[in-house]
Amino acid sequence: MTAVPPTVPDGPPSAQDVRARLERLRARIVAAGGDPDVVTVLAVTKGHPAAVVDVARGAGLTELGENYAQELLAKVAWSEQHPASGGPARWHFIGHLQRNKVRQLAAHVALWQSIDRAELATEVARRAPGARVLIQVNATGEPQKAGCPVAQTTALVDHAGGLGLDVAGLMTVGPTDATVDPRPGFDVVRGLVDRLALSVCSMGMTDDLEVAVRCGSTMVRVGTALFGPRSTSLAVRD
Repeated sequence: MTAVPPTVPDGPPSAQDVRARLERLRARIVAAGGDPDVVTVLAVTKGHPAAVVDVARGAGLTELGENYAQELLAKVAWSEQHPASGGPARWHFIGHLQRNKVRQLAAHVALWQSIDRAELATEVARRAPGARVLIQVNATGEPQKAGCPVAQTTALVDHAGGLGLDVAGLMTVGPTDATVDPRPGFDVVRGLVDRLALSVCSMGMTDDLEVAVRCGSTMVRVGTALFGPRSTSLAVRD
């Protein structure tokens, strides 16, 4: 039997729907042994229409994440033209970042989560002095995946700090293959966070957040569980 893809709605869900989904998400965090007052839920708006920003804010979600520069800029522009029903959004950039996009994003990003190489850290420090950043770690060793190799993490943290950046913690993405246990990689990153005396450990998404929380995540990046299936036709690539 041919699998039927999930139906993608024409617009975002209502703020009421997202609030209910957020409560279920927090219940998942509690069931995994986490404290929802400690584990930040980063609402990932990738692939959803710009109106999702106001939906998120209306549901009490003000920490928003984007993977692509052009999508983030489009949503910032939209939100500036529409009155907020909730608090102002604080944008996190969580995708692979090209150096030539940093200048455009510098005024809008509150936390750069995907600093994975020295030249990118240098560019962020030049365009956004003192910016708050996370070092992205490729804990699975997958060659196609972005992130600093585990063995080079300490050196990159030191480099970014030496540039005057506020290195708050580390970020990682679980294995691409859903059948692979994400725990070993998550344990490695949590251990690095502790050893380097950092505070933020950003790991876990919709499908693996329970494992991430059990391994000590302080921030989960969630899109589908909050906003439903995304429309790939809406995604704007850099």
